[in-house]
Amino acid sequence: MRCVLQRVLSASVEVDGETVGAIGPGLLCLVGIAADDTDRDAEWLARKLLRCRAFGGAEGKPWELDVASAGYEILCVSQFTLHARFKKPRPDFSKAMGPGGARPFYEAFLERLRAGYEPGKVKDGRFGAMMKVELINDGPVTFVFDSRAPDGGSGSTSSLSTADDG
Repeated sequence: MRCVLQRVLSASVEVDGETVGAIGPGLLCLVGIAADDTDRDAEWLARKLLRCRAFGGAEGKPWELDVASAGYEILCVSQFTLHARFKKPRPDFSKAMGPGGARPFYEAFLERLRAGYEPGKVKDGRFGAMMKVELINDGPVTFVFDSRAPDGGSGSTSSLSTADDG
């Protein structure tokens, strides 16, 4: 699984003129599911998102608090394009999980996040819809997580990192 995480002051998702998800301060997470992702990938990413210290503490120290410690919200947006490859000028999405398997996988991932935090503070867009995402980036702070990269950052190796799951 891949995730582009942005620390935000606020973020929202609109579908057909209707706001379907919105948060105040917290994390906007663009989530891509690969065709060969498993429950292990989803568990790894959920832990990363909930434990990542992206926020400053009360004494002004940066990188002190995770989203739960800060009491902030999470907005997830399904994003199959994170697994695009460009063999030609057009993107190839064959590495992304198809919508039939991706929808239940994504919904189970959201349930993992909600089970690890406060369910009402984990919001999402609308799977498979054309969405307009609006955000006010805080920092800007942006991280990329990839469950297949040895260090959890951008990469394409075939093993999960277990040494540093925080």
